[in-house]
Amino acid sequence: MTPPDIRVEKGHAEPEEVAAITAILLARAAAQPAPAPRRGRDKAGWRRLERTPGFRAPHSWQG
Repeated sequence: MTPPDIRVEKGHAEPEEVAAITAILLARAAAQPAPAPRRGRDKAGWRRLERTPGFRAPHSWQG
């Protein structure tokens, strides 16, 4: 015999109550999640060489 998926920790639940909470949990699990916000960049990840300054200090972090 396999252990039940839902267990009542305190008190005594009637079969109808267990069925109701099971239906609610299954409905929530089947619901479509909200679309995730975009995590992409708003600008291109590359730079045009003609728009970069002609000199960068050697200790600069911009590369």
